[in-house]
Amino acid sequence: MFEYAPAPESRSVVQIAPSYGLFIDGLFEEAKSTFKTVNPADEEVLAEVALAGPEDVDRAVAAARRAFETWSALPGSERAKYLFRIARIIQERSRELAVLESLDNGKPIKESRDVDLPLVAAHFFYYAGWADKLAYAGFGSDPKPLGVAGQVIPWNFPLLMLAWKIAPALAAGNTVVLKPAETTPLSALFFADVCRQAGLPPGVVNIVTGAGDTGRYLVEHPDVDKVAFTGSTEVGRQIARSVAGTGKRLTLELGGKAANIVFDDAPIDQAVEGIVNGIFFNQGHVCCAGSRLLVQESIAEELLDSLKRRMATLRVGDPLDKNTDVGAINSAAQLARITELSEIGSSEGAERWSPECSLPDRGFWFAPTIFTGVTQAHRIAREEIFGPVLSVLTFRTPDEAIEKANNTPYGLSAGIWSEKGSRILAVADKLRAGVVWANTFNKFDPTSPFGGYKESGYGREGGRHGLEAYLA
Repeated sequence: MFEYAPAPESRSVVQIAPSYGLFIDGLFEEAKSTFKTVNPADEEVLAEVALAGPEDVDRAVAAARRAFETWSALPGSERAKYLFRIARIIQERSRELAVLESLDNGKPIKESRDVDLPLVAAHFFYYAGWADKLAYAGFGSDPKPLGVAGQVIPWNFPLLMLAWKIAPALAAGNTVVLKPAETTPLSALFFADVCRQAGLPPGVVNIVTGAGDTGRYLVEHPDVDKVAFTGSTEVGRQIARSVAGTGKRLTLELGGKAANIVFDDAPIDQAVEGIVNGIFFNQGHVCCAGSRLLVQESIAEELLDSLKRRMATLRVGDPLDKNTDVGAINSAAQLARITELSEIGSSEGAERWSPECSLPDRGFWFAPTIFTGVTQAHRIAREEIFGPVLSVLTFRTPDEAIEKANNTPYGLSAGIWSEKGSRILAVADKLRAGVVWANTFNKFDPTSPFGGYKESGYGREGGRHGLEAYLA
């Protein structure tokens, strides 16, 4: 294995202030309480951030309601100009935002730079194009915006999830109050500055930072017309209960336990790259991660040997090093959950393997791990670990693969690896998953809808379909 010299991305491109307020009605305002956001790679405090209470959420929703009158009355072509402007500013500031995202989230700089930021800009460009064509989106000849959208996003893709939520909402003529995750608030606060730079009218986008209670105040606010949530299935259930009977529109994008199915005719090297990308991308902090590998019995040994050789080349370490493949786990709480479920996997009899790798002394780290000898009764095959941990199961026939793949309360995504197009189509048709990738994994595009079945939520984000949730 080559020894790479360190190739750190400079932190000097991003200036983080000591403290940040709430972004309400185009201005940053202080809150009564604050909390700290830390760099998960070294536990260094990055900034103090305002903790929004009920009064703060009230003010943000009121600002969005006032702004809705004028924003929704603008011609779509005028709203499009603002979205185009935001997209271009994101491109211009992409290096700054990528470094910020890696500092606050722990993901490798090459992922935030080459995946997250290009997709963020692409979503704003894409929905800017829809803003004056809503009558042709297939949701009626004169669709109307809903009003104020309350949006709650997770910590795994902070800026990308923001783009998934805000871009279609604004294109459709809605105004927004967004709550970013407690552990990753900084890129949303920098996005507030992007909105000001783009000249977006005050109150169209408001950002309230805080923990679970702040999100609850927003979701349950009586003047919010639409709730969009991405996060855990457990919290999604609570939100669904809280909005039931209120008349609020709701979309939920929740957990997953995706099956990545490898047939005996699959190109092994290509499949191994897809498996690694499917579970170790973003430290496995991906709702659609390919966390269950279903491999046909006849090639299981060959594929696992190749997978272990590939895992031995993964570089775990400083997220700002351009050579890093696997960065830091986002928080101490998430590391504790990954550790607990991995220990349960061992105690239930699965065989655990990780490549040799030295982990940094400070920060939150977990080595890439695979479990073999896993059955469908194992907790690691049923529960979402949300970390760099892969459970390997085997199958003999396509029907067995389909049965095992669907034997989960989730239904967000799946992968199929085979050289036979007919087999891919036949299997994909029987999988209960919102997204099925063929001979690839974790491919995203703003034109393509994303969402799940069963406990993975309902509604779609991205594509033409992503507009439907924001139109009456």
